[in-house]
Amino acid sequence: EELKLLDLGGGRPVFKMATKEQPPTPFAQGASAVGYGVASIAIIAANKAVLTSWGFPSAAFLGLTQLVFTICSLQLAKLAGLVNFPGMDSSIFRRVFPLPFLFLMNLVTGLGGTQRINLPMFTVLRRFSIWFTMLLEQYILGTKQTLAVQVSVFLMLGGALLAAANDLTFEIQGYTLILLNNLCTAANGVYVKKKLDAKDLGTFGLMYYNSLFALPVMALFLFFNTEETTKVLEFKSWHENQFLFLFGISSIMGVVLTYSIFLCTQLNSALTTTVVGCFKNVFVSYVGMFVGGDYIYDPYNFFGLNVSIVGSLVYAYYRFKEQGTAVM
Repeated sequence: EELKLLDLGGGRPVFKMATKEQPPTPFAQGASAVGYGVASIAIIAANKAVLTSWGFPSAAFLGLTQLVFTICSLQLAKLAGLVNFPGMDSSIFRRVFPLPFLFLMNLVTGLGGTQRINLPMFTVLRRFSIWFTMLLEQYILGTKQTLAVQVSVFLMLGGALLAAANDLTFEIQGYTLILLNNLCTAANGVYVKKKLDAKDLGTFGLMYYNSLFALPVMALFLFFNTEETTKVLEFKSWHENQFLFLFGISSIMGVVLTYSIFLCTQLNSALTTTVVGCFKNVFVSYVGMFVGGDYIYDPYNFFGLNVSIVGSLVYAYYRFKEQGTAVM
């Protein structure tokens, strides 16, 4: 299977799916990692603006629009011959399970956490996903990390715990959602790697069927949650062009982010994808102190944030040193 992501005019695609006979180039690995980082920053900014700055009442409805856009865009791309993935049959659900469940939980908990927690604490608490990923990769994929990587992970976690202990905006529901999001992110990343390595449905097939199977669950939740649906319908800013622009960006970036995660995981590893998320979180942590309006400074909290960030940088250094991958 070949992914023609970008054609520079010579008829040769920049990215190809990795095979055992033809591993991905360092450029492809690095570019896919950078692409994931940029997409992740963009969607966090858009989601935060929609859910917090504009006060949109339903993270679930925003997630629903992301699912709908993913399904429609991939189906149109398949009809136009731009992508290819297997058609629906009775074995599809078995072949993608448990990814649709993990994908849906990851989406809902991530959006819910973004809505309830300030960006610096959101990003520092997301460090726990690295530890969960490391444990699951060892258990499911048989991959064991070096001592240096393990030490840097615990440095990140120690800083996160110190910051959380002195978080003046602490909210139990938001913290619970982020910890669940960490578990879902780790499990989703590891199982994506496992499914992609099997070359069963391919990147686009997993994206399409994850969204397709998650859609009715999300729709039923909103259908029966009449209070939340009513708040969406009565939301006062539907006529505001700036809000509509940000809402559209958030919906569109859902499919871009999902694709970039799959591509980065396929060309690198689940843990590398998590590392890139760490670098992105460093950027978001500092920027989030000045934008969003919901961060309250505390010296111990600030110190914990920086300890966790240093751990992230050390961790990323050793991971890419081990892989010999240059992120450009």
